[in-house]
Amino acid sequence: MPAIMFGPSIFSVFRSRWKALWWSAGILLTAYCTVPAAQKSAQQTPQASSADMAAVAAAMKDIENQPSE
Repeated sequence: MPAIMFGPSIFSVFRSRWKALWWSAGILLTAYCTVPAAQKSAQQTPQASSADMAAVAAAMKDIENQPSE
């Protein structure tokens, strides 16, 4: 039988439902701790200009002024 390098054998883990839950929680925790968070920068979040806001306001007024069917 080969030496166990990384914890228990996969067959012994899934013999018990609780062992399987703890094993999967460990995998999820490892993934959560190792994957870096996305960085937010000014270039990734576009800002609306005042001209854009004026165009949206004008469009909203046009919609409000249309007669309803």
